[in-house]
Amino acid sequence: MNKYGIGGSTSEKELAKIQPLESSVKPIQKVEYKQRIHKICNLMKANNVQAIYVNAGANLLYFTGTHWGASERMVGALLLPNEEVHYIAPNFEKGTIQDFLEVEGTIHCWEEHENPHTLFFDVLKENKINPGEIQVDETTPFSIINGLLKEKEAFKITTATAFISECRMIKSAAEIAIIQHVMNITLEVQKAAAKILRVGISTKEVENFIHEAHKKYGVSSGSYFCIVLFGVDSSFPHGVKNSKNLEMNDVVLVDTGCQLYDYISDITRTYVFGEANELQHKIWNIEKETQQAAFEASILGNSCSSVDDASRKILEKHHLGPDYKLPGLPHRTGHGIGLQIHEYPYIVKGDKTTLVEGITFSNEPMICVPNEFGIRLEDHIYMTENGAEWFTKPAHSIENPFGV
Repeated sequence: MNKYGIGGSTSEKELAKIQPLESSVKPIQKVEYKQRIHKICNLMKANNVQAIYVNAGANLLYFTGTHWGASERMVGALLLPNEEVHYIAPNFEKGTIQDFLEVEGTIHCWEEHENPHTLFFDVLKENKINPGEIQVDETTPFSIINGLLKEKEAFKITTATAFISECRMIKSAAEIAIIQHVMNITLEVQKAAAKILRVGISTKEVENFIHEAHKKYGVSSGSYFCIVLFGVDSSFPHGVKNSKNLEMNDVVLVDTGCQLYDYISDITRTYVFGEANELQHKIWNIEKETQQAAFEASILGNSCSSVDDASRKILEKHHLGPDYKLPGLPHRTGHGIGLQIHEYPYIVKGDKTTLVEGITFSNEPMICVPNEFGIRLEDHIYMTENGAEWFTKPAHSIENPFGV
């Protein structure tokens, strides 16, 4: 089979054709990390917050450029209103931490038998931080938060979610450029993956190809994630325990992405290997209409909730749903994307976040038909001063998803 770029080739042939995509994108630079710290420190001062703690992981990376995974040991940074950064880490990791730092700051260390939560408050006292509100990154493990609560003394500990999300949701030009590049790569990988399909191919073989294709396009880590589903399995949004092999006339759902310079891509394409039947055609076309309605509702000043509402109005018009009922859309319309595949804001009922320039998010109002199939078309949007723009061109049709 070789119709509209679906089937007719092999993994070996398609991998041999791939050349890395040219790009001038660069990692986030030190000056931008300092700008981020400046922004959150201004929020602290405006709201009389004495300090913010960011734990190892995406938030530590966002503000300081420090790549360090969260664990049971306390590793993170205290951001003070004067824009000083004070790192907290085990003493035996001090040399490694220094090697990873992008933003300079004092490293305060604790030995394995010592209490890092006491050290946390000692750092505040040493820097003459007045008693009051201290905000903590919401991803901080409960064991650390519980330890801080036991030692809190005159400080009130609250969540830093509002301030951190206000910073991270608004992407800079440099962030958007990286996301655009990885989205471009993943779309090309999607096109190549469609070409290797054949009756009997396993989801694992397709996933392996997608991983290698991402590498060939210049992402050394390969796929950040990959979901490949055939037939009825596609009606389960995030897959099944044991996936079936491909049969003629099956719906094919491929959801994948990669990560470069810490930023992530995420694109889903759904089509049919063979000839689409009447129901498959109908639902695919409703899905495309629903995705377009969400895009058109992505207007500067609108809320994230209103974008989700726009999706559901289309589905209800076609007698699907309502709400999360099936056949219909069982989850939110989308999610923010950046350093994490799912981050603020969320395109869901009740999220009153206002769409402003710099916000990036997915548009994926999947339609699930129980015992039949699911159709998910996922592309991402970035908000500009002139309104919404697509990172990738949406799918063309169920027969010709890539507009070949």
